[in-house]
Amino acid sequence: MKTVFITGGTTGIGMELAKLYANKGWKVGVCGRDKLKFEASFQVGRDNVTFYQVDVANRDEIKKAIADFSKSIGLDLLIANAGIGYAYKTKVPDFEWSYRIVHVNLLGVMYAFEAALDVMIPRSKGQLVAMSSIAGYNGLPGVSAYSATKAAVQKYCESLHLDLKQFNIDVTTICPGFVDTPLTQANDHMMPFMVKAPKAASLIARAIEKKKMIYAFPFFFSMIVRIMGMLPRTWYRALMSFKAINYSKD
Repeated sequence: MKTVFITGGTTGIGMELAKLYANKGWKVGVCGRDKLKFEASFQVGRDNVTFYQVDVANRDEIKKAIADFSKSIGLDLLIANAGIGYAYKTKVPDFEWSYRIVHVNLLGVMYAFEAALDVMIPRSKGQLVAMSSIAGYNGLPGVSAYSATKAAVQKYCESLHLDLKQFNIDVTTICPGFVDTPLTQANDHMMPFMVKAPKAASLIARAIEKKKMIYAFPFFFSMIVRIMGMLPRTWYRALMSFKAINYSKD
C-alpha cells in the first residue's frame, strides 16, 4: 500500500487530495489545527485516513506527526499543502499576520520536508510536493508576505530538485491560480479563471504522478502571469497601478 501525508488536509485542495488518494487505496495521513473540520470532511469511508492535530508552524509537532504516520509503513509522498493568505489586502501590511504567513507558508513547508526526508533518504525513494502559487511569480499588491513566501517555496523546491536526485527523491512544485476554497472565498475581488477544488486536485495529482518539477495552472492564466514576470519592472509596476487589477486598499 502506498502512503501519503498531506499538511492542511482538512479543507480545500488538501481535503480533495486526501479524498482522491484515499479512494485510490492509499494510506493517507492528514494534519490540521481543527479536528472538527476533519470530522466534518471525512464522515464516510475514512478507514485509511489518519488525522493529526498539528500546527505546521510548529517544527516539533509536524516532525512527530510524520514520524508516527510513517514509522511502520514508510512514506512514499509528502504534500506540503498548508497555507494561509490575507483576508484583507491593504497597502500597509498587517505585520503580525504577515509573520504568521511566513511561518505557515514557508517554514511549514521546510518543517514538513525535513520530517519526510528523515524517512525517505534512508529508503532512497520518495517524492516531496509543495504548494506554491502563481502569486509567487510577481510581487502582487496587497499580498506582500503571501507573494514572498510562494516565490521562496518555488526557489526552495527548485534547489532541492537538484540536490535530492542522488537519493532518488523527486521534488514537485504546484502553482495554482484561483481555486474555489475557503481561502479564496474570503476575497472580495474578481478572480479570473477560477477552478473548482475537486478539478484542481485531479490536475495536481496527475502532475505529481508525472513527477513534474513545476506545474502551474490554469494554463492560460499562468501564461499571462509568467509573461508579466518577464516585463521590465517599470512596465510591470505601471501596469499594476491600474485599479482594475490592483486589489489593495488604503
